[in-house]
Amino acid sequence: MSTTSPADSLVELAARKQLPHHQYTDPATVRWITANRPVLSDGPPPRLRATSQRLLSRSAIPAGWLAEEKCLDSLHGIRHAMRTAALAALLAESAGLSEDDTATLVLAAAVHDCRRLHDKDDRGHGARAAIWLTDQADTVWNHFGLVATPSRIATAATAVRLHDVPYDAFSEDDQADHARAEVICDLLKAADALDRYRLPKLSWWPDPVQVRSDAFKALRTTAVELVIRSETAWLAGASSAEAALVGLADVGLTG
Repeated sequence: MSTTSPADSLVELAARKQLPHHQYTDPATVRWITANRPVLSDGPPPRLRATSQRLLSRSAIPAGWLAEEKCLDSLHGIRHAMRTAALAALLAESAGLSEDDTATLVLAAAVHDCRRLHDKDDRGHGARAAIWLTDQADTVWNHFGLVATPSRIATAATAVRLHDVPYDAFSEDDQADHARAEVICDLLKAADALDRYRLPKLSWWPDPVQVRSDAFKALRTTAVELVIRSETAWLAGASSAEAALVGLADVGLTG
């Protein structure tokens, strides 16, 4: 659980531009998120397929897969990874992806930040995670009860590599890679962006202009509720994996 004192909530630290390298949510920040949650007219999320629900039940990746153990419970740790996987599944089903492509996307979402070293602007963590994912492909796909194939590995690794590269910063090689895995790349970026409601500054919250997904706007209510419910559960003493599962069940995505 967070050891950040109320006097030094993430919201206050962000306002003073004093956020530490490793950031853990705190009660004051969750109260701030709740008080500032946007009033949206989004409808309920679509019901997930049974196969997607099974994938989400395995989306808590082992702690040993993380490059930095301090990130396990931080803002880019297990709770973020599991919420991003859930939002990716919702985006995939809204976009009409096949079960195989949905599985590739959910897997990529679950590991997209596993090579982060801290919670600030850790440039290149996507590229590091893509290399790790390629090297550990059989282990990762087995964890999800899936079979790794060269095409699935390449697609997932490309999406992971590009998730932290803004579209307007794509190099020619990035553009070529993106073209080969466009849908998975775009939906991973959108799912990652939807979980930005956990961040302690309004200007950092989800911006539809920055993503390429028709379903993005319709899932914002689900995204913010996932943050509030899972972060509250973690602060109450649940592990990060348990807290994320509580959030998924509370919003009706599993169970």
